[in-house]
Amino acid sequence: MNGSCRRSRAPTPPAWGPPSGKAFIPPRTSNCLCRPVVGSRAGWPDRSVYDDQPNAHKKFMEKLDACIRNHDKEIEKMCNFHHQGFVDAITELLKVRTDAEKLKVQVTDTNRRLQDAGKEVLVQTDNIIRCRIQQRNITTVVEKLQLCLPVLEMYSKLKEQMSAKRYYSALKTMEQLENVYFPRVSQYRFCQLMIENLPKLREDIKEISMSDLKDFLESIRKHSDKIGETAMKQAQQQKTFSVALSKQNNVKFGKKMYINGRIPEERNEIELKHAFEEEDENEEEVLTVQDLVDFSPVYRCLHIYSVLGDEETFENYYRKQRKKQARLVLQPQSNMHETVDGYRRYFTQIVGFFVVEDHILHVTQGLVTRAYTDELWNMALSKIIAVLRAHSSYCTDPDLVLELKNLIVIFADTLQGYGFPVNRLFDLLFEIRDQYNETLLKKWAGVFRDIFEEDNYSPIPVVNEEEYKIVISKFPFQDPDLEKQSFPKKFPMSQSVPRIYTQVKEFIYASLKFSESLHRSSTEIDDMLRKSTNLLLTRTLNSCLLNLIRKPHIGLTELVQIIINTTHLEQACKYLEDFITNITNISQETVHTTRLYGLSTFKDARHAAEGEIYTKLNQKIDEFVQLADYDWTMSEPDGRASGYLMDLINFLRSIFQVFTHLPGKVAQTACMSACQHLSTSLMQMLLDSELKQISMGAVQQFNLDVIQCELFASSEPVPGFQGDTLQLAFIDLRQLLDLFMVWDWSTYLADYGQPASKYLRVNPNTALTLLEKVKDTNKKNNIFAQFRKNDRDKQKLIETVMKQLRSLVNGMSHHT
Repeated sequence: MNGSCRRSRAPTPPAWGPPSGKAFIPPRTSNCLCRPVVGSRAGWPDRSVYDDQPNAHKKFMEKLDACIRNHDKEIEKMCNFHHQGFVDAITELLKVRTDAEKLKVQVTDTNRRLQDAGKEVLVQTDNIIRCRIQQRNITTVVEKLQLCLPVLEMYSKLKEQMSAKRYYSALKTMEQLENVYFPRVSQYRFCQLMIENLPKLREDIKEISMSDLKDFLESIRKHSDKIGETAMKQAQQQKTFSVALSKQNNVKFGKKMYINGRIPEERNEIELKHAFEEEDENEEEVLTVQDLVDFSPVYRCLHIYSVLGDEETFENYYRKQRKKQARLVLQPQSNMHETVDGYRRYFTQIVGFFVVEDHILHVTQGLVTRAYTDELWNMALSKIIAVLRAHSSYCTDPDLVLELKNLIVIFADTLQGYGFPVNRLFDLLFEIRDQYNETLLKKWAGVFRDIFEEDNYSPIPVVNEEEYKIVISKFPFQDPDLEKQSFPKKFPMSQSVPRIYTQVKEFIYASLKFSESLHRSSTEIDDMLRKSTNLLLTRTLNSCLLNLIRKPHIGLTELVQIIINTTHLEQACKYLEDFITNITNISQETVHTTRLYGLSTFKDARHAAEGEIYTKLNQKIDEFVQLADYDWTMSEPDGRASGYLMDLINFLRSIFQVFTHLPGKVAQTACMSACQHLSTSLMQMLLDSELKQISMGAVQQFNLDVIQCELFASSEPVPGFQGDTLQLAFIDLRQLLDLFMVWDWSTYLADYGQPASKYLRVNPNTALTLLEKVKDTNKKNNIFAQFRKNDRDKQKLIETVMKQLRSLVNGMSHHT
């Protein structure tokens, strides 16, 4: 046992088996070292071997060897006991070996024959098994295919929908695949591939639909003007029809209505029927916004994003892009104000933009809201008003401003029909109306200037009744005396009067054109017409008249005719008021009705013409006086008046004959002004500082000229003067010359300052100046006068008078 402890094993029973058929039970040995007997410690080494004693290990080994020897003895005993049984068993096995070999041969033969007989059965059995397996597999495959086939069909349908660009339907198909079909076949790899492909397809659909939306936005940007043009055209047709019906039922502006610059009679039933027929024709040709624009990309994109749960992204993108387009649409061209087409294109684009937005508002749910469109419109309206206010200020053509107004009205009516507030546009029209009036005033200023330039400033001649009626039809002139006269005869005014009257009416027509379609009452329109007409009369016509009067080439005859013309124009103002009343059907007796200021206008022009007559008449007198060539040293007068003065008097006579057509006071004032200016000019000629000496012969010659002036004044060149009123214009000269002619200085000095003085109008300074000039002449011409007593006395008298005159002059200066 090699000195090691081995567990004792039970003895192996003999091969032939235990006798009497009982199980072999090995004997129990009580001395086994490894298997102690229960309740006994026999055969086990004493525990003292584990105690710490001298030679304990040696003792343990001795006891262990003794135990091993005991076991070997017991084993030998057991083998001796079972040896006979083993031999018997071997003997029995040798006996049955022959039978076993026979049995083996028989079994082998039987097995061979059985195998040969079962080969066909095995083949058939294998076939049956194989068929059963195939049948089971086929059934399984059919079941799986039936489960997968709807999925494949739906996926194939999805592909077809994608190819046909039916993206919304494709998204719905995807939902069915994900919610219904894919869960059934989720274990298959192809299903996983399909599932992984769906997000990509969704992104493709989003990109494609967004691309379609971009194309749509670009398309409506290009077609906005066409959409707006169609919408504005329809609104205008509707308005035209409504106005025609309204005018048929209730004539707004009275029996005579303004259309196309004239006042035709009221439309009859035939015209209304024609309007209905035109309306029916227009209805057949009406194009809606859907006819002009395909909105399907918007609907598709909206539905697609709604299905994808990303509707907010789509709404934000759409609104952002439309706001950008709105800014582009609202940006005008730099030369827009030059033609009406520029304004029309601007308006049609804006109308097209908001017509599309209104359509989107009503056919989609939430893509745009009323609050969004109102905000967008308010932003656009502020920009539109600023643009129109800026560009309209460059318009100088009233026809262009009028067309702009009509476009704004149609623009406002169109958008108002779509629910957008347009009150601010009509407020802007009132600003443009003022500008329109200014352009009209400028245009009519040119018209008036042309009329004045082309006028011949002579009464209008007529040679027959036809010409007479033509003038009467253009200007409301009434004069019974002129009607009784035989042909040929003349109207007192010139050709410019009926032309101006006609142009004032044309101005009223033009002003009325702008007032139409502004949704204003007849009273407001009447007030507009009267105010604009007043501006024409008080500012434009008055300015043209004043400029005409001040022109250098306008002579006295022309000025006289201008005064006559303004008188008749003033009288015609009441007919202009009646003309406006007939248009607006607003009585002049109505409270707050504005009156025309023609009276003050033409009165100011007449006053200016009268003043210009006085000025030009005085200038003409000065021209004649400058022709005077007196010999101030002559000893004796010529015995007749100077030639320049006679020419002047003849000129004045001819001029004052022309003045007979003027109002009496004007002619009298002109005549008095001319005489006073002539008197003043003659007085200045005598008192000229450059004139140092005057002889008494020159004084006598000058006196002859003054006498001619007095004779002219006494001849009553202009009727209406009382007594010698006109002669008083020369009273200063007359008294001064009388004083020198009779040399009555004693009377002058004695009566100076007395109300009844014979020389009351002679100023001491004037007398002193003239006396000094006469004195110097006497000294020069009479060198030896100092040697004659009479001459010495005369010189002393002159010196004495001069001293007294100087004292009077000094006294006057001290008093002053």
